[in-house]
Amino acid sequence: MSDEEDLQTRPRGVYWLPNLLTTTALFAGFYAIVAAIDLKFENAGIAVFVAMFFDGLDGRVARWTHTESSFGKEYDSLSDMVSFGLAPAIVTYQWGVARIAEYGPLWRRLGWVVCFFYAAAAALRLARFNSRSATQDKRYFEGLPSPSAAAVVAALIWLAKDQTTIGLPGLILAFLVTATAGALMISRFAFSSFKQVDTRARVRFRIILVVLLAFVFIALHPPIAFLILFGSYALSAPTVWVWRKVRKRPRAAPTPA
Repeated sequence: MSDEEDLQTRPRGVYWLPNLLTTTALFAGFYAIVAAIDLKFENAGIAVFVAMFFDGLDGRVARWTHTESSFGKEYDSLSDMVSFGLAPAIVTYQWGVARIAEYGPLWRRLGWVVCFFYAAAAALRLARFNSRSATQDKRYFEGLPSPSAAAVVAALIWLAKDQTTIGLPGLILAFLVTATAGALMISRFAFSSFKQVDTRARVRFRIILVVLLAFVFIALHPPIAFLILFGSYALSAPTVWVWRKVRKRPRAAPTPA
């Protein structure tokens, strides 16, 4: 059969189940933007985490059902840009720029520049991931994954949703966290992908206990728990890098007596 005949007989269309999940993630990201515009920052923060859930689910479903496709990969990247690039940037803008503008036009400009930097960093991170996915070590991510960066920003805004008198130091801290999340996305730090973890292996009882306590903490204080969990993950790679640099630093030779 010739290539032309093969193209004519090959079934056209897309796999509906994984792309339906991707569409759900895209809708959650879109809703986060709408909620931020309506000044409903708690709903906006929750929507980003809903998008994370479905974003992680669509790829797994595609692998389980053997329905992976190039279309799904590209669609997933576009969804990620909305949910984890534009949505956190706009949520931060709606929450913080109007407040920080009260301290002067320079602070206002700084606020929206930080928000744009985050969105641009997410786009660059996704483009780099797509271009290197075939050759990259699957055990690690180069740069902070955009869903994790979005989780840090969304958890912070969710936590501070009702803080109308947060003050200039608190606003500076929020924009500093957003800028740091963006910088980590385009960094060269190696973040663990946890794909090397064998889910079928036996684990110690204390590990199960820690996981259960983490779920209880999330149920009791979701924004604080998510901020600690994803913030720790975001700082893990830079911390390991600094630790290795310190350990490799040559020690000064003792001076002769």
